[in-house]
Amino acid sequence: MFTGLVEEVGKILEVTDAEGGKRFSISASFAGELAEGDSVAVDGVCLTATEIDTHSFSADVMPETLRASNFEQIVPGSQVNLERALTLSSRLGGHLVQGHVDGLGRLSSRERTQKWDEFTFTAPAHLARLIAPKGSVGINGVSLTVARVEGNNFTVCLIPTTLRLTNLAELQEGQVVNLETDVIAKYVARLEEYND
Repeated sequence: MFTGLVEEVGKILEVTDAEGGKRFSISASFAGELAEGDSVAVDGVCLTATEIDTHSFSADVMPETLRASNFEQIVPGSQVNLERALTLSSRLGGHLVQGHVDGLGRLSSRERTQKWDEFTFTAPAHLARLIAPKGSVGINGVSLTVARVEGNNFTVCLIPTTLRLTNLAELQEGQVVNLETDVIAKYVARLEEYND
């Protein structure tokens, strides 16, 4: 489990093919504190650290993860949001994030105001129904509050601190992002299926 509060922005150092999937080598200042098998959210995807050195770690990415996420677009030099797994003594400043990407969204517009930037994303219909105004959503692993929902579009407002501490500041209109909807919404939707 994670909180959606990004610890740092790391860089993809190397991408190699690995048995139908890929292996990412990722720079991280906390790499030396990791142990083999530790979970790290990389742009909102829970990956397992395999090879570790002082300044980087490697993780294997399965074909299903490549299909469900924007990881096919990742190349050496890509910046990724990083967060280590939550501990029982951690503050839960964001929301409960599992690191299980539900699907992809697309940035449809970005508007700058005096104090924040408004990002509007388009989500697939099956995910849009799980996104509610004032609810939580994970975008590339960042816990955000939904400001507005209109059909399959939803808007979030990013303050300068969030833009500075994550890779969301680099997003351009049309770019694809990893989406994780709120876990409670997913369970409610699943229960509704049994009541139909």
